[in-house]
Amino acid sequence: MTPRPTALITGASSGIGAAFAHRLAASGHDLILVARRVEKLNALAGELRAAHTVAVEVFPADLSRPEEVQRVADRLAACESLALLVNNAGFGKSGKFWQAEARGQLEMSQVHVMATVQLTRAALPGMVARRQGGVINVSSVASFLPRSSGTMYHATKAFLNAFSAGLELELQGTGVRVQALCPGFTVTGFHDSPEYPNFRRSKYPAFLWLSADQVAADSLADLKHGRLICVPGRQYQVLVALLTGCLTRPLMIWISRRFLRRSV
Repeated sequence: MTPRPTALITGASSGIGAAFAHRLAASGHDLILVARRVEKLNALAGELRAAHTVAVEVFPADLSRPEEVQRVADRLAACESLALLVNNAGFGKSGKFWQAEARGQLEMSQVHVMATVQLTRAALPGMVARRQGGVINVSSVASFLPRSSGTMYHATKAFLNAFSAGLELELQGTGVRVQALCPGFTVTGFHDSPEYPNFRRSKYPAFLWLSADQVAADSLADLKHGRLICVPGRQYQVLVALLTGCLTRPLMIWISRRFLRRSV
């Protein structure tokens, strides 16, 4: 009997990661759920097992710690049924880079960049050998926006776009697909952290807010069609098209400072 395909999702305990877990379980994927919060992982795993006839493995790990990333990488390399890796773990830091605590900035680079690189490297040899699979790197609309704050967040997300684009070229003809997922404002717990004490969702128009389920659905649909950059929501697709196309850099900077003062 052919084993069910397996998906490993980092940052799976809530938000976009949990939305991916629900959709992939519904489509018949066994799951490996990675996050720091084991209680939330166990609760999610229980929901998924009850709703779908799939296996769900809870794998607690803190990806800001290199030794924990190695544990996840080893699990990926050993998974012979691995069909999808979703590099979703991430967080934001407010304020200016030169004023921020160095540790937090370095941890952001570790989680967004180094962990993604290491886990992707662990996953790809098996996928290429099987000539099928996919990697989704969760980036952000912020990756297209020059900003006067949150520099490391924007820079690490821009790296994910470039990394994904390079991998797509490398993997042509192997049957393995790669995507950089670039959502805008999404209803998750991202802005509920102490890093954003003054953030109020109500300050932003309702049409700017996406649901985590919409983001996951659009991502999986675009991956199926081989689209490298996925920007969920027509409103954000228009914004990104303008920012990457006909607007000059000075105007991009002006728009960013005038209308987008908080991280997306």
